[in-house]
Amino acid sequence: MFDVQFARRQMIEQQVRAWEVLDLKVLDALGRVPREEYAPAGYREIAFADANVPLAHGQCMLAPKVEGRILQSLEIQPHEHALEVGTGTGFFAACIGQLARSVRTIDLFPDFVAGATQAFARTGIHNVVAATADAMQFAERDAYDVIALTGSLPVYDARFERGLKVGGRLFACIGSGPMLEAVRVTRTGPADWSRESLFETGMPALLHAPGPPQFVF
Repeated sequence: MFDVQFARRQMIEQQVRAWEVLDLKVLDALGRVPREEYAPAGYREIAFADANVPLAHGQCMLAPKVEGRILQSLEIQPHEHALEVGTGTGFFAACIGQLARSVRTIDLFPDFVAGATQAFARTGIHNVVAATADAMQFAERDAYDVIALTGSLPVYDARFERGLKVGGRLFACIGSGPMLEAVRVTRTGPADWSRESLFETGMPALLHAPGPPQFVF
């Protein structure tokens, strides 16, 4: 018989902690949100593995250690308002909700948004709202303390950093190869941002995100 609690503990101790995620609030968030309730049908046991879980539309549920590193890098505070781009199953947004005051999560696919909304209700997550939207139409300004892109950008797109309040942090993966550069962008002033390289990982690109320019000879 599959022991969910044992699998959850192993996930945190053997995968997340082992990848230098040591923030106790982050570890607690990953442990409190029932990952198995967000996994697609047939993947309940695999949800705790050290791997991406495949989803419809060519998307995936990110590996737990990657989610842990993203959460740790964003240093989310209890009073802050967050945006996640790329809802998927809703698990990661629910984890952000354990750390932030409120979370808005958007996805291009209505079935992902509907499934995540049902999962939030089923697991008692009340401070996360999911909506169907195209991230490439994002135009909000000075709106969020935290923005997490859970799909990559082949080319960096500054529209997302402009959605941060001063002091806000953006997580993004940038590049078009199998291994991408994960970065944290911090808004340090009304017209100033700083950028820090964090680690390398793989991640599907956000749909409709522009690619690098194609050279024609």
